[in-house]
Amino acid sequence: MGGHAEYTCRPEKKVAMKPANMTYEEAAAVPFAALVSLQFLRNKGGIQSGHKVLINGASGGLGTFAVQLAKYFGAEVTGLCSTTNLELVQSIGADRVIDYTKEDFTKEGQSYDIIFDAVGKSSFSKCKSSLSQNGIYLSTVATIPLLLQMLWTSMIGGKKAIFMIAPYRIADLIFLKELIEAGKVKSVIDRCYPLSETAEAHVYVEKGHAKGKVVITL
Repeated sequence: MGGHAEYTCRPEKKVAMKPANMTYEEAAAVPFAALVSLQFLRNKGGIQSGHKVLINGASGGLGTFAVQLAKYFGAEVTGLCSTTNLELVQSIGADRVIDYTKEDFTKEGQSYDIIFDAVGKSSFSKCKSSLSQNGIYLSTVATIPLLLQMLWTSMIGGKKAIFMIAPYRIADLIFLKELIEAGKVKSVIDRCYPLSETAEAHVYVEKGHAKGKVVITL
């Protein structure tokens, strides 16, 4: 977190074997984004087969993993993305895709058991009416209103707002490795940059239009 290097020291208990069916570039895209999506959906969202789940930012780094993981857990998945990414989100398993530049999902009368905002561009207040009676709103971006809503909804009402700092757990990484080798999850990579162009990679990512992950190659 915070740097890029050709080598790094890691304790043995913090690493797992690379999935046999992935390139190093594909494997590099997994640890952060897939772990966060897994822990939000499974550990905090309590995702179950039959749940209706909406992923905001479904074409991004976290979103592409979240769509696939939600499908693995048996959910009915709606992906929210821009026009240019509709086909991508459909191709990774979304049952339905909404173009947020043309439609407002909060006004269509649908309700969801989980709304996972993988890009931090919505709010609990806006999404509340689209949650089922005991629905959960998950956000990867902590704001003061969200933290206050977390406290309030933990004490009253069925609908919950949740943010967390996802822990790095090796068991989860091994779980993802097994899913990948079983063909249930794959990395979506927008582009790769050599280590010497790391700054350019950050500039591209920070524009907010990457499809899946951006990877630094060595």
